[in-house]
Amino acid sequence: MPNRKNRLCPVEKAGCLDNTFRKWVQNPQKILAPYIVEGMTVLDLGCGPGFFSISMAKMVGASGRAIASDLQEGMLQKIRDKITGTELEKRLKLHKCEEDNIGISEPVDFILLFYMVHEITNKKEFFTELATILKPGGQVLLVEPPFHVSKSAFKKTIQIAGEVGFTDAKGPHVLFSKTMLLKKRQIAPNRS
Repeated sequence: MPNRKNRLCPVEKAGCLDNTFRKWVQNPQKILAPYIVEGMTVLDLGCGPGFFSISMAKMVGASGRAIASDLQEGMLQKIRDKITGTELEKRLKLHKCEEDNIGISEPVDFILLFYMVHEITNKKEFFTELATILKPGGQVLLVEPPFHVSKSAFKKTIQIAGEVGFTDAKGPHVLFSKTMLLKKRQIAPNRS
């Protein structure tokens, strides 16, 4: 995946992803509350400095588990600095993924893909791996920035997800975003 690192937000600019103004415009609690309940295992893929990860860990409660995954160790360190010495340290796992492999085998109920799928070069391979991680009936919230992703490119991403076993439903309204809720298709039992 050539030039991928040039498309990522550098760790030095992580503050622009985690600030009070953004919490007002893209409130994690409001966006995620319909999808996350206590006791779930959830994944924030491309988590950056943990803007959504921290809220996700709070929402799953003590009986749940949240996984924050990013390509950049520096982003994971920012989260580590925030949760060290808190109760969230026990329920928020930090995971460094690779460019061509998420590398998580633990099944999850919900995956958040916030402003990151446009950075993926092989979307079919990516969604195929997501399908192996997601529990049957699990959901993926896909959110993309309209200033980086055209309407046709977003539609193509949804089509690719459908080809590997996801159905799409209307996602929540998120300011300055294109959204889609993807559900892992249930496989009907063979009754021959």
